Amino acid sequence: MHPRAPAPGALTATGAPTGPDTAAHDLPAPALPARHYTDPAVAAAETRQVFARSWQLVCHESDLPGPGARLAATVADREVLVVRTEDGGLAAHLNVCRHRGTRLVTAPEPAGKAIRCPYHGWTYRLDGSLVGAPEARQIPCLDKPRLGLFPARVESFLGFVFVNLDPGAVPLAESCAGLAEAVGRYTGADLVPVGRDRIHDLARAEVQEANWKVAVDNYLEGYHVPVAHPGLMRLLDYQGYGCEIHDSYVLFTSPLREKPSSNWAERLYQRLAAPMPGLTEADRRVWRYAVIYPNTLIDFYPDHVLAWTAVPTAVDRVAVPGAFYTRRGTGLRTRLARRLNMHIGWITNDEDAELVARVQRGLSTPGFEPGPLSRRELAVGWFADRIRADLASDLAAGTDTAPDPDPPGQ
Repeated sequence: MHPRAPAPGALTATGAPTGPDTAAHDLPAPALPARHYTDPAVAAAETRQVFARSWQLVCHESDLPGPGARLAATVADREVLVVRTEDGGLAAHLNVCRHRGTRLVTAPEPAGKAIRCPYHGWTYRLDGSLVGAPEARQIPCLDKPRLGLFPARVESFLGFVFVNLDPGAVPLAESCAGLAEAVGRYTGADLVPVGRDRIHDLARAEVQEANWKVAVDNYLEGYHVPVAHPGLMRLLDYQGYGCEIHDSYVLFTSPLREKPSSNWAERLYQRLAAPMPGLTEADRRVWRYAVIYPNTLIDFYPDHVLAWTAVPTAVDRVAVPGAFYTRRGTGLRTRLARRLNMHIGWITNDEDAELVARVQRGLSTPGFEPGPLSRRELAVGWFADRIRADLASDLAAGTDTAPDPDPPGQ
């Protein structure tokens, strides 16, 4: 197997040698300064300029099974309420009552005709409009049309639900043009979750001891695989590992080795690997990964899909909530392969958790600045450039301590 041909306009990075006449845009951009990973002021700027203005993965459509289903998720240090509306669509609001600021939803609810505040009973339609308040005549100037829930943008893409606090944001499907064509056969609203983990469940999520960008950087390159991931090195064709870089996403492709692994679990996986319904035989021996800027990460395997996100909880801590998905009708062979793959994945995850913690400690060394990037780290440079662009005006103007913007819709 070989990585598929790049889309028009996409940059590629593979293990192939490059000569002196390589185009400048094929060279990696500089890494971010160490300060971007350690300075609380930078983290505050990111909340405003990155997370509050980008599409944030909050759940899968299966988490909202029918009209009235709702859940809460974190977006840019705010909590959003995502609901399935009466017509089967989606709506998102800040999870705060307009009366006294009560948190409206704490745990996922499977149904309900309205959103009712548990404190004083103010009641909202699923679309966020205020429809009633107890003893309304006792509330001077109760202007229901102006007291609806604060709205947020919501979009379903590849069957996953994303929220954006920026009312002027470009639609995700538009900014990620080409990704659905490349991996849409793996995804969709009809995927079913495997296990108890859910993307929106931040309380159950693993927390790694690193800045969120360290975790994303680590996902964006395979340069560390030969040194840090012996299992992956036995499974994957490292020389065939490649990526396509687009404006808002990166797509990686890695063929599996034909040579049997010396590890029994990996060797058995190689023998059992079989595609889920909807995939082709050509997908059987290739793994794909995607990063949607800034912090959505999705693994596309023949036997399952893993979607997760990197949510900063401190300047040097990142929660990584995620969930596994498969298709109905998956055969026994594919289910066995999935269990082996998930076992291998947890080993890789533990290796990565130690790596990113080591990086974070090193970045905190006084006077340290990162060295030059390898061409195998082209996507790390892409990510650094996106962060630099988003933070340029905020940091240059010295507005690191500026107050949060008004709630959306105000």
